[in-house]
Amino acid sequence: MTQATRITVEATANAPVEKVWKVWNTPSDIMQWNAPDPSWHSPSSENDLRVGGKFKHRMEAKDGSFGFDFEGVYETVELHKEIAYTMPDGRKATTLFTSQNGKTHVATTFDAETENDPEFQKQGWQAILDNFVNYVESTNS
Repeated sequence: MTQATRITVEATANAPVEKVWKVWNTPSDIMQWNAPDPSWHSPSSENDLRVGGKFKHRMEAKDGSFGFDFEGVYETVELHKEIAYTMPDGRKATTLFTSQNGKTHVATTFDAETENDPEFQKQGWQAILDNFVNYVESTNS
């Protein structure tokens, strides 16, 4: 078996870790930010945030041309610090939340899938993370 390519995307939100954590994990918020660009959206989101719990976020092109479920099972849930999960195909991902001076650094490392170029995957995940930061900084929740 070939070693999976590991990719890391990261960004800093000008918001406290408690708010970042809440917006990252609340389905109604996830549906607002979980898209790489305005031509995509997340029409549904389910999140059972606990070890052994599952999540499923539907992602679709707004024109209806393509869609998929992004899902996994949580292996680690450490409040305001770390979330790790395994996707159905066995790939793993970990997101670390680091609080510093009222801001929160978010870093996600994931195993790349084999169908798309790793750089393309990194750009997509980074675009979603950037969208998250913009959303969390613009909401009062």
